[in-house]
Amino acid sequence: MIILSVDLGKARTGLAICDKSEMLATPLAQINEKNEEVLLDKVANVALARRVELIIVGLPKNMDGTEGESAKNAREFAAKLKEKTGLLVRMQDERGTTITAHKYLNATNTRGKKRKNVVDSVAATIILQNFLDSKNR
Repeated sequence: MIILSVDLGKARTGLAICDKSEMLATPLAQINEKNEEVLLDKVANVALARRVELIIVGLPKNMDGTEGESAKNAREFAAKLKEKTGLLVRMQDERGTTITAHKYLNATNTRGKKRKNVVDSVAATIILQNFLDSKNR
């Protein structure tokens, strides 16, 4: 099954994808968009173009497991994305993914503007890989 993951942000949203083998998540794109309707259209278009069968949206829980405003926004975005695409949309805990993404980028010495341009797609990749790993256990 082709799966798309979304790391929703206020200004930048990262996307990652896996192929039908569901073995490895790969960074796909970063969308710089603040307007939710435009962002929904862009993500839906990517899903359609890539023949995605499932969308995973990162759920930004607090470190104690509770859900705040960001989690509420992610759940609302996921519901709208499901309505727009007609695809199954699931939530995946994303605690620590941005920190892990920065560690990966530090290890590859990715800095400055290049780092800013990829950190969200790397976080989306981690979200998707975590989903794949838990599914395949």
